[in-house]
Amino acid sequence: MDILLLSRSSKSKPPKEIHMVVVTVPAASVVAAVRNVEKAKDIAALGVQVRQADYNNPESWDAALKGADRVLLISSNEIGQRAKQHRVVVDAAKRAGVKLLAYTSVLRADTSVLGLAAEHKATEEAIRASGVPFVFLRNGWYTENYDSVVKSAPQVGAVYGCAGDGRISAAARADYADAAAVVLSADGHAGKIYELGGDTAFTLAELAAEIGRQVGKTIGYVNLGEPEYKNVLLGVGLPEPYAALLADSDTGISKGALYDESHQLSKLIGRKTTPVSVAVKAAL
Repeated sequence: MDILLLSRSSKSKPPKEIHMVVVTVPAASVVAAVRNVEKAKDIAALGVQVRQADYNNPESWDAALKGADRVLLISSNEIGQRAKQHRVVVDAAKRAGVKLLAYTSVLRADTSVLGLAAEHKATEEAIRASGVPFVFLRNGWYTENYDSVVKSAPQVGAVYGCAGDGRISAAARADYADAAAVVLSADGHAGKIYELGGDTAFTLAELAAEIGRQVGKTIGYVNLGEPEYKNVLLGVGLPEPYAALLADSDTGISKGALYDESHQLSKLIGRKTTPVSVAVKAAL
């Protein structure tokens, strides 16, 4: 059984730590498709096959998917181009006769109020229309999304946002990665949709309090309107599209878009998800 893992853009930062899961798939039967093979030497050293592929070169995917019967498509980080890029892989998967296509979507993609959900919904629809057997891993928020917030809060004395009292069922990237490994290395997941989130949700006020507890000083949460929060993000140098995305996401959080009580993630991986206290400690 060959499993193809489609990596994010080479611009993405690697995780700071890897939580290992025990699977029965040998490294030699795993393929990693990357844009730059030279930057994947550490993966190749583990015995994993590394193949070159680029969203902007559709023909490259026929060679990348050759022999793969299970594919993990990790959503690209080029927001605004995702649906088009993902469609390239979906079409290639259909030509290759892939038996299972796992896609990392977003929590409740088909009904979410989040602006970033639109391309996930479009990708899910394209996968369904392709006829390729699928499983959707609808990932909630990543605790690592707050790494920069955790690092800067002790200096500025506060956490800023426009999420109100909205609760966030975040989990670590390693938790979601474990779920993908479970789905890809076992049978019985085709056709399923998993709504994935952390076991213990938190508000941004609670995140601020946890940061304060760990650094030994009072850190509060400043709740702003969406336009004001966007301006704060622009003021610290974020590009306009990214600032708009984060502000929109916070508004979505205030409406419950990233809150989930199903515990499907911990049930899938067979353990509790990483608590926010651990994520804060790692970021600090």
